[in-house]
Amino acid sequence: MSVVNAYQKQYQQFLENPEQFWQEQANRIAWYKKPTNILSVDENEYFRWYTDGELNTSYLCLDYHVEQGRGEQAALIYDSPVTDTKATYTYRELRDQVALFAGGLKSLGVEKGDRVVIYMPMVPEAAIAMLACARLGAIHSVVFGGFAPDELAVRIDDAHPKVIVTASCGIEINRVIDYKPMVDEAFKIAEHKPRHVVLLQRPQSQADMQPGRDVDWQDLVSGATPAEPVPVKGTDPLYILYTSGTTGKPKGVVRDNGGHAVAMCYSMDVVYNVEPGDVYWAASDVGWVVGHSYIVYAPLLTGCTTILYEGKPVRTPDSGAFWRVCAEHGVKTMFTAPTAFRAVRKEDPEAENLKQYDLSKLERIYLAGERLDPPTYEWLKEKTKLPVIDHWWQTETAWAIAGNPIGLEPMPTKPGSATVPMPGYQVQILNEAGEPVSGGEKGNIAIKLPLPPGTLATIWGNHPRFEAGYLNTYPGYYLTGDEGYLDEENYLFVMGRCDDVINVAGHRLSTGQMEEIVGSHPAVAECAVIGISDSLKGQLPLGLVVLKDGASLRKDDLAAELKQMVRAKIGAVGCYDQSLIVQRLPKTRSGKILRRTMRQIADGESYNVPSTIDDPAILDEISQAMKTAGRPSA
Repeated sequence: MSVVNAYQKQYQQFLENPEQFWQEQANRIAWYKKPTNILSVDENEYFRWYTDGELNTSYLCLDYHVEQGRGEQAALIYDSPVTDTKATYTYRELRDQVALFAGGLKSLGVEKGDRVVIYMPMVPEAAIAMLACARLGAIHSVVFGGFAPDELAVRIDDAHPKVIVTASCGIEINRVIDYKPMVDEAFKIAEHKPRHVVLLQRPQSQADMQPGRDVDWQDLVSGATPAEPVPVKGTDPLYILYTSGTTGKPKGVVRDNGGHAVAMCYSMDVVYNVEPGDVYWAASDVGWVVGHSYIVYAPLLTGCTTILYEGKPVRTPDSGAFWRVCAEHGVKTMFTAPTAFRAVRKEDPEAENLKQYDLSKLERIYLAGERLDPPTYEWLKEKTKLPVIDHWWQTETAWAIAGNPIGLEPMPTKPGSATVPMPGYQVQILNEAGEPVSGGEKGNIAIKLPLPPGTLATIWGNHPRFEAGYLNTYPGYYLTGDEGYLDEENYLFVMGRCDDVINVAGHRLSTGQMEEIVGSHPAVAECAVIGISDSLKGQLPLGLVVLKDGASLRKDDLAAELKQMVRAKIGAVGCYDQSLIVQRLPKTRSGKILRRTMRQIADGESYNVPSTIDDPAILDEISQAMKTAGRPSA
């Protein structure tokens, strides 16, 4: 069977009979009660998978593998260069610790359906807390450690948790961030008051305890009775994960147990081609969807060894940090965001640090979370000599909408493309009227309903908001909010968020396309192109450019060269005339560049500092650089 035919055959099977296809995939997991009602419609007239199935996600991640004889295999490797700590947990050890902590939560009154907010750094206890909640049938909501008290309070008031699990501190490069004062402040702000705070004391900073409310982690588990897995329905929620919303109030994406477990196992096979015993590393954070899906759940559901890394791609201690982890732990498959390798490339353009490490076990590198710019793709491919695989998905979907079906057969890659839609997703490109466009024509990326298992079921406590934000724009479709196109071979090219399209004198232009061109300049480490207001043309592009270390080029010369490059590829219609050299770009903690905020700064508009920003001080630097360059104009 040819490469393309292997994929096409499975995709066609999905199209012809989605229910039968996903019933077969459900056989990948050990249900307590196998589902017979594969696809149904709930009281909100929305599609749900496996309503009558019963399972427990924690059991599938841990107990099942112990029963299958994998108890002594490494389940989780903790690697923390910021604390100079490493630890390995076998499946048996991890199961026992999860069962004890679940017993501790149970002693605090946590039951099936209760919510638990987890506000933790990248330590094994974060994953243990998640799995313990799943063991009890409780619903966890992980909030990125270090989020401001106001943002934590908003999530407390939305989820109404019975317990908060936190640590005394998080550790960044050369600094310790005390978490407990932020939790205490959030308690003061929030209207809902959780019963207890479970606190993990770390040696780098000891936190004060509030008697009667706060419980020490070690004290809790030392007196706990191990808890057995609680059976839940396939449609019972596993977790709530908050993602940014256009109204300023975060949206609580709800993930169910059954569809999630099936989708995670399916994706580990078809997208990542990993098997039990393989070492899989998602270099992300448990606060983000990548951490949920591919640090904690999918690798453990599959029987892999997963790595939990507390550090950065650079300066822990150098730009060889990722290569060191891969070599030391025998990583087969690595997954991170493009911004991580842009940071590595900036500090080590010739990848000298890479030469120190034996990467013979590393087979593939996967990138997602933001658009993979071709210069980063080409650099990584050239320096590692490995397949570099772009794939595209969202917090809302939990797994790849489009990717390279390596587990079926590898397909040829195309720079700038996430390859093809995965079985389960009927991707279509629609114009503003909701009509399909011709092949190669840009438009809004939408997915025909029903969405596959594993994708969001609703927004916590607000189904009308779910419908308004995702379903109402194009009836019968889920609106991704991204723009792109499908080429003649059905390869999907995601150009960026719909609001990253700028209108220059009536011409709709993709800033993503301009970023490809600007980013290909040999002196440019990374860049962002935004649309700024112009009284004559409506909008004009502005390029914000970070130079590679050691790059020496006059500002005016660089601006002229970039202008000529964009003009040569897009034409004068692009009106690319302005480039601004900056030391760094404002990003979220997950690496997404805050283009909208920079656009508001450039246009002199008021803006809110996003709760997810990595370092708010960068916005002041950007604002000052724009003023020096003559922006904002308002």
